Amino acid sequence: MSTTTPAPARALSAARTTATAARVLRQLRHDPRTVALMILVPCLMLFLLRYVFDGSARTFDSIGASLLGIFPLITMFLVTSIATLRERTSGTLERLLAMPLGKGDLIAGYALAFGSLAIVQSALATGLAVWFLGLDVTGSPWLLLLVALLDALLGTALGLFVSAFAASEFQAVQFMPAVIFPQLLLCGLFTPRDAMHPVLETISDVLPMSYAVDAMNEVLRHTEMTTAFVRDTLIVAACALLVLALGAATLKRRTA
Repeated sequence: MSTTTPAPARALSAARTTATAARVLRQLRHDPRTVALMILVPCLMLFLLRYVFDGSARTFDSIGASLLGIFPLITMFLVTSIATLRERTSGTLERLLAMPLGKGDLIAGYALAFGSLAIVQSALATGLAVWFLGLDVTGSPWLLLLVALLDALLGTALGLFVSAFAASEFQAVQFMPAVIFPQLLLCGLFTPRDAMHPVLETISDVLPMSYAVDAMNEVLRHTEMTTAFVRDTLIVAACALLVLALGAATLKRRTA
């Protein structure tokens, strides 16, 4: 009786990663609706939010910075999960993994490609909010941009991760209420986390969006970079890296 020896894990390669990222970006170039969704929708949402609270600039100042990070996270989660699932259901993923391309290379390539778009998305949204819509921040707008970018990368990582558990694009969309909405409700956007029920506060303490909102609030309140801001941004970055690693570990060649 013969036994099948698993193929050895391939070390992460910069060349294979960048080649994968370039392929994804070429595909996105032929899909302008997806690019518009990723880059323009957060800006449109911020624009709409500003004029919903047109009579109360203070309200926009209090929640605008938080949503500057949340909107990119949601958009990148949705687009990335569907795009990755489409690769698997079309058989593209199986063909790629049959080549000298490891799962880590594939996930890192996707993260690099979507992360490049996240930079553009976050820069446009931050510039719009601060210099056009008049978002009043005490700290540096560059720190807002940093957190918005980390949030977009976190959304990319979460999208790559949950795509492994979806069998169709419809199921990928269904993961949004399960993954994003609880974080949205418990992140401190609607009520301070320390005013929540102790159980809910404990849950919020392990959700990365909570630290993204806390980091944005630090920029709103302080002129200098605080220790709390550094801690919160490091937590968001670490969560993104952890989820990317989990995404590589759970990536499937095809949808059953």
